[in-house]
Amino acid sequence: MFNHILVPIDGSDTSMLAVSKASGLALAFGSRITLIHVVDNYPFIGVGADYALGQNEYLAAATSSANAALARGVAALAAEGLHSDQRVIDGHVVHEGIVDTAIAIGADLIVMGSHGRTGIEKLLLGSVTQRVLQDAKCPVLVVRGDLH
Repeated sequence: MFNHILVPIDGSDTSMLAVSKASGLALAFGSRITLIHVVDNYPFIGVGADYALGQNEYLAAATSSANAALARGVAALAAEGLHSDQRVIDGHVVHEGIVDTAIAIGADLIVMGSHGRTGIEKLLLGSVTQRVLQDAKCPVLVVRGDLH
């Protein structure tokens, strides 16, 4: 039913729940899995040498975090006997990086976690999952994390 599953992960326990759900689906359907972590390369608005230094430090930390999250996902899948592809995606808007990657790799399912943010936290941080649900061209399975 599903040939290629895309799982965006951010290293959180909620995203690891999505990896676990994708693992079960891949085992049931013989699906390929691609794990991605989207890194926003342009989180700062600024000018001058201080901006460049801050940007370089941010990119180094973000890339390290992305690689750690992907390694955690790869290890979880390997424990189930599954191989996965993994990619760090450069994207200023995270949900667009997810949707664009799904199209580019021909994914026919996106499995992703939702942190369940509400109120001011949701207003300030937005909802990547909600935007993916709106824009994705394929089905999206949302795995809910702890609401607290």
